Amino acid sequence: MMTWFFELNPILQGLSATLFTYFITALGAGLVFFFKSMNQKVLDLMMGFAAGVMIAASFWSLLAPAIELSTELGGNAWFPAAVGFMFGGAFVIGSDMALSKAALVQSHGTALKRSILLTLAVTLHNIPEGLAVGVAFGSAAIGIEGTSLQGAVMLALGIGLQNFPEGVCVAMPLRRDGASRLKSFVIGQASGAVEPVAGVLGVVFSLTMRSILPLALSFSAGAMIAVVCSELIPESFKDNKTIASFGILFGFAIMMVLDVALG
Repeated sequence: MMTWFFELNPILQGLSATLFTYFITALGAGLVFFFKSMNQKVLDLMMGFAAGVMIAASFWSLLAPAIELSTELGGNAWFPAAVGFMFGGAFVIGSDMALSKAALVQSHGTALKRSILLTLAVTLHNIPEGLAVGVAFGSAAIGIEGTSLQGAVMLALGIGLQNFPEGVCVAMPLRRDGASRLKSFVIGQASGAVEPVAGVLGVVFSLTMRSILPLALSFSAGAMIAVVCSELIPESFKDNKTIASFGILFGFAIMMVLDVALG
């Protein structure tokens, strides 16, 4: 059933996958047209599953291939992976810190400013996620050891699943604060619009700059682990720790099996 997709050009694969992750963001935001809230247990289970997929993908689809490629290129096996991983995590953490300071500065500002800040926060997280999907498809296309199209598809699925509650969590509070359904939806879906752009850039980067691909792969891994630790796990554990924990374990196991069995 997926044969047509696997036969696409890698750039089209990356674009299609990140359009899917964007669509899931918009789908989550679109719930404001029908509801003012959503079952928290369902959201927490989805976020837990997405966290498990992203943790597993960070190693099997990104870090392990980065180490393998570094060895192939004749360089130090662990140094590029360690440096890229730390820079990826630092990017997400630094973004969070900067946005937290901005929130304090404008905490008494207008609702529009708060909306823009919220959208910016989610958008910054979506940039490395889109890059990660693109790099995964590009790496699989050029046959980097340890990468696979199936793994890239699962990574896109995991990011898409975590984008659904992300869209909900941006749009629903705006609706509760009195924004119109349309405005809440537009702001909620806008945060995911950057992912297709980042995804295409990730594929192009992978196909044209093989020598520094280990850094790109590990940067994406570090950014995803930081997002999982700073956003998904704390948010999903807040109300339904047990359900979220099962989601993490199931997501990790599914991603691990697919990467090892089909990779």
